[in-house]
Amino acid sequence: MSAVVSACEEIRSGDLHEHFVVDVIQGGAGTSTNMNANEVIANRALELMGRGKGDYAYLHPLGHVNMSQSTNDVYPTAIKVAAYDEIEKLLDSMAVLRADFEAKAREFGGILKIGRTQLQEAVPMTLGQEFLTYAIMIEEDELRLREACRLIAEINLGATAIGTGINAHPDYAKVVCAKLGELTGVPVVTAKNLIEATQDCGAFVQLSSVLKRVAVKISKICNDLRLLSSGPRAGFNEINLPEVQAGSSIMPGKVNPVIPEVVNQVAFEVIGNDITVTMAAEAGQLQLNAFEPIIAHSIFKSIAHLRQAFCALSDRCVKEITANRGVLARQVKYSIGLATALNPHIGYEMAAAIAKEALKTGDSVVNLAVRRKVMTRKKIEALLRPEILTNPDKKAV
Repeated sequence: MSAVVSACEEIRSGDLHEHFVVDVIQGGAGTSTNMNANEVIANRALELMGRGKGDYAYLHPLGHVNMSQSTNDVYPTAIKVAAYDEIEKLLDSMAVLRADFEAKAREFGGILKIGRTQLQEAVPMTLGQEFLTYAIMIEEDELRLREACRLIAEINLGATAIGTGINAHPDYAKVVCAKLGELTGVPVVTAKNLIEATQDCGAFVQLSSVLKRVAVKISKICNDLRLLSSGPRAGFNEINLPEVQAGSSIMPGKVNPVIPEVVNQVAFEVIGNDITVTMAAEAGQLQLNAFEPIIAHSIFKSIAHLRQAFCALSDRCVKEITANRGVLARQVKYSIGLATALNPHIGYEMAAAIAKEALKTGDSVVNLAVRRKVMTRKKIEALLRPEILTNPDKKAV
């Protein structure tokens, strides 16, 4: 068996991959891929033994390489081990982007701006608070992905055909699980009930749904970045995204938010992949799901493309974002949202009247409140200090 082990080690190192010729989308629940692997391993092992390819009297793809195994336990186990490794890479890229948003939150910590609800002016906040929110959103998804990792670490290796373990040694599942964990570093555990584990694709559905959650939330963040950078003169123009490419073949000087747009499109794909995984998992019948190949294909596309999207957003966009401090300051000064901060001190009716007048005349809430003599300018300025407006634990003196 040493020749088989050596052949497998060569494949793990990246060799012989050109001999894996079966398309990933296939019927038979992955049997074609499993047979392909058995044959490559067997023929390479024969070469290492000094035998010719196809000389199966000495080492057989099924009798020796496939011993104690079935596609129905090997294929989903391989998917889970590979997915676990790929998720770790995705988590690394998410952590980098989260750190970038945290750095921007610190950089923008003292910059006051107007928050918005339903795209209408709400109350003041800092640009740092806005960017810290994005970091926290990513951090929450990192936690959800780690939870999904724990679920896919449960394997059915040793189940063989349907979970009864036919043709496998009674100790096979226990021994091979320990060895697999040692070789891969993945904390795999054998499922409590192998019949259930062989037919249930719930862990893949859970993982795919978390990937969809990641996609939805990073797409929302990119929507915000595009909106906050819109303009430069006819939009929000609160932040500047780095210029990556010319934005038009006809409009000189136009620059588009192309990196967030790329991430948006990856998110759309991941959402579609989740639907595919959902339908494929639902279509399973009795003791086996025949559609694990498309489940695997969809999940790996989602993981790989999300990882690339996070890296691109980090390297080509977030690190170089700058704030338009003058624009933000003017928006705060003339925002009718400031009336909300005065509401507890002058009453809702008076605050509403001042807000309406400010909107009609274009004057500031502060000037109008002083002019109406409802509060001194000194008192208003104390109430409208950034640390008071943006931190409910602070109180004006």
